[in-house]
Amino acid sequence: MKLSNGIEWVLHCCVTLSQAQGPVPAQRLAELHDIPPAYLAKHLQVLSRAGVVHSSQGQDGGYGLTRPPGEISVLDVVAAIDGPGGFFRCTEIRKRGPLAAAPERCTTRCSIARAMADAELAWNEALSKITIADLAENIDADSGGTALGDVREWLEAR
Repeated sequence: MKLSNGIEWVLHCCVTLSQAQGPVPAQRLAELHDIPPAYLAKHLQVLSRAGVVHSSQGQDGGYGLTRPPGEISVLDVVAAIDGPGGFFRCTEIRKRGPLAAAPERCTTRCSIARAMADAELAWNEALSKITIADLAENIDADSGGTALGDVREWLEAR
């Protein structure tokens, strides 16, 4: 399955927000990750409507997580950005064409639809078990323990 770039961007932004002491403007998040500000702002608005982040207005406004990072799953973020619908849509192609199966022979989903449903279930289960806190911990471990401290310093410096 191919996910949009927005998924990577907002996951990194959620990890960043997990380290912030207050709201972070979309422009600052875009600057930190070197991503298009307008595009990111649209994605943050989608996350806000989904209840993953909240926005606040004013001079000190910006975005923050709505819940502790250990309570926001990667699936929450993916579903907010790419939508809750399945990634495979069966059109019952077996009922079409010159060798079409009769409707009475199609009382259960075909093996392709079942396989794709099983894959989607596994995907959803895996992503629901990974939280923003897990990502932050792993990102920090991958950087030798400096990434999150660097992010906190960068956020506080401006």
